[in-house]
Order: sequence, then structure tokens, then C-alpha cells
Amino acid sequence: MVRKVMLAATQFECTADKAANADKAEELVRKAAAAGANIILLQELFHGLYWCAVQDPAFLSWAAPLEGHPLLARFGALAAELGVVLPVPFFERHNNAHFNSVAVMDADGSCKGVYRKSHIPDGPGYTEKFYFNPGDTGFRVFDTKYGRIGIAICWDQWFPEAARALALQGAEVVLFPTAIGSEPQDPALDSYGHWVRVQQGHAGSNLVPIIVSNRIGAERLPPPHQAAGNTFYGGSFIAGPQGQVLAQVRCSARGFCVAEVDLGAAAAARAAWGVYRDRRPELYGALATLGGSRPPL
Repeated sequence: MVRKVMLAATQFECTADKAANADKAEELVRKAAAAGANIILLQELFHGLYWCAVQDPAFLSWAAPLEGHPLLARFGALAAELGVVLPVPFFERHNNAHFNSVAVMDADGSCKGVYRKSHIPDGPGYTEKFYFNPGDTGFRVFDTKYGRIGIAICWDQWFPEAARALALQGAEVVLFPTAIGSEPQDPALDSYGHWVRVQQGHAGSNLVPIIVSNRIGAERLPPPHQAAGNTFYGGSFIAGPQGQVLAQVRCSARGFCVAEVDLGAAAAARAAWGVYRDRRPELYGALATLGGSRPPL
């Protein structure tokens, strides 16, 4: 059965002006919807600067609860107005815990649920463990007007288990909101090509299309951290179920890209190709350990 949907990836530069960031996000969502997009992805934590380049508890005040969150209310209303599926990344506070989260807004503006980032990095320029609890939702798939979507956030995208877990649960599209760029410990290190190829592998090995949205531009944090910040390389893209790049935004450009995929054809390919039929879960016990095996009793 033909089930064509239009996917969109967006990217833009973030500043200290949160209202302006939200306005830029809305502008791109409106433009992508006008271009025919049904499912539109925004970048990780787009509401503000990426503050995780430093460790300062003052930034914990940027978090807010899911219930009554003004950013979610605004973009939920936008999803309903445009009739699009719109996952919204946000910094979530839940009692004494803090999460790097995405709320999935369906095309009627209803919130289908929340995914909390599972893998939390802790390296130079990306000290997220200082701010975020490890997500406790597990990998979730959401039924929306335009298909079943799975969400994995940034560092999650480097773990093939995350994409596979979503595909096994029936995700028809996997979405990766992202914030990645420079590596402060090695200015000569350019991870862009590696980053793209890893995610193409997720699409191809699971026979599921993906959307990847990354931020762009050089960011500098407010005083007293004005010497700190990352430069993000953008390059947001959409890949098809064979891993092929279908559309991509230029690395340094604010903008969006769209691509049409046939979810029915992708489902038929998954059934015919045999990678789900021939799985051997009973042999994969090593994946449930950190070191490949457990110590002898």
C-alpha cells in the first residue's frame, strides 16, 4: 500500500535571545509546512544556547516542567494550525530530576508523550552529565497522524541499539534532534563525515527512513563563561530506508530540506529483505552487558 509522507529537517543558529530562537524555529516550521512537510524535526534544545560546554548550576534554572511549559504550548498550537507532526525538544524539570527531552506534538496539537534522552555524554564541550539525569522512558515509538515515529536524541544516535530498539517496536521513521560540532580538545577533529555515515547505517540496517536536525554557528555563553562555547556544523539531512541521503541542508546555512518517502514501500522492503526474519535474539546476550560478558559466579 502506498503511504507517502513528506519529511523535513530544519537547522538554525541559536543565540542568548530565547524568544528570537523560538521565532526562528516557528518560521522554519511554517516554511517546511508550506513546502508540503507532514513531519518536521527541530534541533536539540533549540530554545537557548547550548550551555553544556561548561558546568554551572545556574543553568539548571533553564529547565521547566512538562505541564504548562510555554514552549510546548506554543508549538503544540502551531502543529495544530499547520496540521503537522512536530516533536519539540526542551529542557525538562521533573521534581528533583532534569532531563534532555522531546515532546511529540501530533497534527491536532495533542501531546502524544515524551522521550527523555538515554545516553548522556560527558566530554570536553559536551558535559551533559552535570545537567541531565539519564532518561527513564526507554526508547519509545509514538503513533501519529502520519505514521509511527521513534525519537533518539543526539548522543543516542551513536548507539545502533537505540535505532534497532525503535525499529523493532515498529517505528516507521526515526528522528534524531542533534547538537554536534567542534571538539574543544582537538580543534583539528572534524566528526561531520563520521556522524553522517553512522546515521546512514542506522537507516540502511533497519530499512527505516531517518530525519536528522543539527544546529549551526559559533556560540558563546553569557558572562562569566563568554570564552566558552561550541561551533556547530549543521548539515541536517533526511535519509531513505537504504541509507541514501535524500535531501540535505548546507552545513553553514539556516534553512530546511524536505523529502518524500513511501512508508508502505519501506514496510514491504523490511518484510522482504529478511533482516527482521533472520534475527537471533537468543545470541545477543552480550548486548545486555557492558563488557561483553558477566563475571563467573
